[in-house]
Amino acid sequence: MSGELSHSINIKEPRWDQSTFMGRAKHFFMVTDPRTVLLSSQTLEEARVIVEDYRAGIVKPGLTEDELWRAKYIYDSAFHPDTGEKMFVIGRMSAQVPMNMSITGCMLTFYRTTPAVVFWQWVNQSFNAVVNYTNRSGDAPITVNQLGAAYVSATTGAVVTALGLKSLAKRLPPIVSRFVPFAAVAAANCINIPFMRQRELKYGIPVTDENGNRFGESALAAKQAIVQVVVSRIGMAVPAMAIPPVIMNALEKKAFMKASRLLLALIQCFVCGICLVNQNVLCKAVLSQISFMSPAKCGLHLQARIQKTTLFITLRFFSKQKFLGS
Repeated sequence: MSGELSHSINIKEPRWDQSTFMGRAKHFFMVTDPRTVLLSSQTLEEARVIVEDYRAGIVKPGLTEDELWRAKYIYDSAFHPDTGEKMFVIGRMSAQVPMNMSITGCMLTFYRTTPAVVFWQWVNQSFNAVVNYTNRSGDAPITVNQLGAAYVSATTGAVVTALGLKSLAKRLPPIVSRFVPFAAVAAANCINIPFMRQRELKYGIPVTDENGNRFGESALAAKQAIVQVVVSRIGMAVPAMAIPPVIMNALEKKAFMKASRLLLALIQCFVCGICLVNQNVLCKAVLSQISFMSPAKCGLHLQARIQKTTLFITLRFFSKQKFLGS
């Protein structure tokens, strides 16, 4: 049929060119669009049918390319990419902005008392554990022991860091205390991410050439990827956790802000949400998911295999910098 949609559209990959900043930014805005959290089960099911039928070579009559891509991003927002199962709602990428703005806003508001610090750091790491479990890999699933160890370690690290810095900050200007939650989150990321990906550190991650030909697994590539993800995750926390304290420190001096702690928390959450929706996604778009490395740095077992194939090659690997919690 002349009006039928082409079967050659590659919906396994993002719609926009991921080698450019704008392409990555458009992709991440779609992936993290919080409006998809509100979609009904019927809408999600319709998107699933469209995507799975298209992959099987079946095109719904009258389906346009824009409708196909919309269905693809709705499908990706709710269904696990490996198992195809519908994901728990607060663990979805589309729930990251509303969940993180609420939790981050409360962490930055209720930081003055020890019970509040402990509670909100625990809430944040519990949320991260849910997100990590929901987005676990289908090829190398996270075990309950791994998840538990990462959760306990990250929570302990965040609480200890927060309480330690809170104690030290008493001798410093008040605004310094506002950055304690950010320091705690940074410490937790340094613990949590290596724990969650310890299997990759042990066995390595796949490395390929520029044409996608796989040469094997490299533990050195895994170390490089994890360092990149840790730095990326800390950097992504900066807009929502370092900018609002400066703004709120000025606003709290206003008379109307001193009347209600609830009003303060709501404004703090709103400011965090603005930062998350815009700057966090743009920060994410700065870095590509694909990283490159020299064969000389990938390990002796792979160097010998590569030398038998070609002398001139640049290896690449996926650092898997997902847009996860703070």
